Amino acid sequence: MQSDNTELEKSIPHIVVEIIEYVPNSILIKTIIKKTTGNVTITSMDAGEELAEKTVPFDTFIQIIDGKAQLIINDKKYNLRLGEGIVIPAHAAHCFNATEQFKMISTIIKSGYEY
Repeated sequence: MQSDNTELEKSIPHIVVEIIEYVPNSILIKTIIKKTTGNVTITSMDAGEELAEKTVPFDTFIQIIDGKAQLIINDKKYNLRLGEGIVIPAHAAHCFNATEQFKMISTIIKSGYEY
């Protein structure tokens, strides 16, 4: 997995789906905004890749901006299509499986929760 923590340039229009490319056999993550109160990232996953199960202490909003993704939240499978979004509840075990290539935007808002 490759991660780029530099924020996207501000006050410049971006074509969101083109911010990150697909790389064979890889998962790429690019930071759009990173603040102490939350962050926005964009992720591309090649077909056959998966993000291991994890939990986050904050609600996370996921929106699919290219392709289709399989998301598992607390052992329940969701097949998300282009344009669909879902909120992963705080402290919920979740993972992603790329049955085909996909790109997503993740938004985490940290306010309102105790650390």
